[in-house]
Amino acid sequence: MYEIATIEDTVRVPPNMFDMPFEEVTATILNKQYVGKLDKKLGILVMVTEVIDHSEGKVVIGDGAAFYHVKFNALFYKPMLHEVIDGEVIEIIEFGAFVRIGPMDGLVHVSQITNDYINYDVKRGALLAKESNKSLDETDFVRARIVALSLKGNSTTDCKIGLTMRQPGLGRFEWIEEEKLKNMK
Repeated sequence: MYEIATIEDTVRVPPNMFDMPFEEVTATILNKQYVGKLDKKLGILVMVTEVIDHSEGKVVIGDGAAFYHVKFNALFYKPMLHEVIDGEVIEIIEFGAFVRIGPMDGLVHVSQITNDYINYDVKRGALLAKESNKSLDETDFVRARIVALSLKGNSTTDCKIGLTMRQPGLGRFEWIEEEKLKNMK
C-alpha cells in the first residue's frame, strides 16, 4: 500500500547550494539520505514529494553549511499481508520467480505458482507447468497475493516477501484472461 506521510528532520545545506531554490535542494538532499530506507511503521521511503515548511537556517562554528529544521511529505510503500499486488517477473530460478512489486521484490515459490507440477527449463530460463502447458518467463506480468512478510533491517534487501498465485484471479495476466473467457462460456 502506498501512503504519503509528513515527517520532520534537520537538513544540512552546504554553501555551494545556497544559490539554488531551497525546496529543490532540500528535497534532493533528503532523497539521497532516505530513499530506500525502511521505517517499521511507514514502510520503504520511495521519494520526498514536497518540502512543506522550514525554520531559519543556523550555521555551526567550524562548518560553513546551514542547518534547517524542515517538515516534508514523503511517499512510502508498505506491503501488507494478504494484499493483492501486480508486478513484473524479474528473475526465474529453479525454486521460483522473483516479482518486482514497486520498490521491493517478492518470491513466488514453485509450489505457489499453479496447482500443476512445475519444471524449471534451464535453456529457456522459464518455469513450465506439466499438464496445463502454462509457462512463466522473465518480463511476464503477474497478479499475486502476499502470504508471508518479514520487514527487518533498514533497507529493501533485508525484507522478505512471500507470494502466491494459486488462488482464483491470480497468476500471469494471460492466465487470468483465459480463465475469465472460459467462465463466460
